[in-house]
Amino acid sequence: MVERSVIIDSLLSGNTKGTEKLVRDLLDSGISARDVMEKGMIAGIEEVGTMFGNGEIFLPELLMAGDAMKSALNILKPILAGTKSGIHYVGKVAIGSVQGDIHDIGKNIMLMMLEGNGWDVTDLGVDVSPGDFCKAVRDNDFQVLGLSALLTSTMENQRKTIEALKAAGLRDKVKVAIGGCICTKQWAEEIGADCYATDASEGAQKLFQLLG
Repeated sequence: MVERSVIIDSLLSGNTKGTEKLVRDLLDSGISARDVMEKGMIAGIEEVGTMFGNGEIFLPELLMAGDAMKSALNILKPILAGTKSGIHYVGKVAIGSVQGDIHDIGKNIMLMMLEGNGWDVTDLGVDVSPGDFCKAVRDNDFQVLGLSALLTSTMENQRKTIEALKAAGLRDKVKVAIGGCICTKQWAEEIGADCYATDASEGAQKLFQLLG
């Protein structure tokens, strides 16, 4: 049986070695990699995200939980990839910080949250031009494209990226989500984004809703 409280404690401790040992112990006890992933790690990181959203924990704890989660995924992914069960991905998403913005903490937390919740994620990096966003959409089958901006001076590039997608005939191929503490519902509607979020916890929930 996967004890969620034990998983959560391990994630919040940020102890990557301890989390890796916990995962191996669960596997050795006969629990399937799929159950460890879905009933253990994903359920655990969802609870951590809820705690962050409720103000029960803060950014340092969330970052440590992210590191611990990644260490667990490094063990589980190869096992799941080699079995017929595999990982049932919720969807495929790519996220990058828009041109001129080199901030990546929020983006990285969002990627971690989504990966932990069963998404196939691609990190496009920082300072991504509208043209590079378009190329990523053209060359892949992403269902959602995330545009992150943390500065008022770079948020206009969220608009320019959406306009570039339209000009390239790619806008209907992908849902566009914008993120960052500066984003608002009004801004998302003004530039034609499909949804927005101000933090990773909210973003993960809204992307689930976006795909129905």
